Amino acid sequence: MARQASLWQSRLYGLEILRSLSVRSQLDVAERTLYPILSGLKAEGLLQSEWVEAEAGHPRKYYRLTAPGRRRAREMAEAWPTLAASLEDLMQPILAGKPR
Repeated sequence: MARQASLWQSRLYGLEILRSLSVRSQLDVAERTLYPILSGLKAEGLLQSEWVEAEAGHPRKYYRLTAPGRRRAREMAEAWPTLAASLEDLMQPILAGKPR
């Protein structure tokens, strides 16, 4: 979901997605992890990509959410509070220091 949320406002290329994840959510994701995920999302029709010539340097592959990708991101965001509450319930014994 975080990758899709990074693309909610605009198209980004891979390194921009990694930086956005790091700055906005403190998630440090390796490039070798990100690109297979982007490829999978593209295969599912949730992302589209395009090569864009850079003013300096090599072309960059930009990713953008498709309409189905935006719907999926919204569905995941709406489901998040329930998932977070469930995870919090699971972690409570650990955080409270009590064995289950």
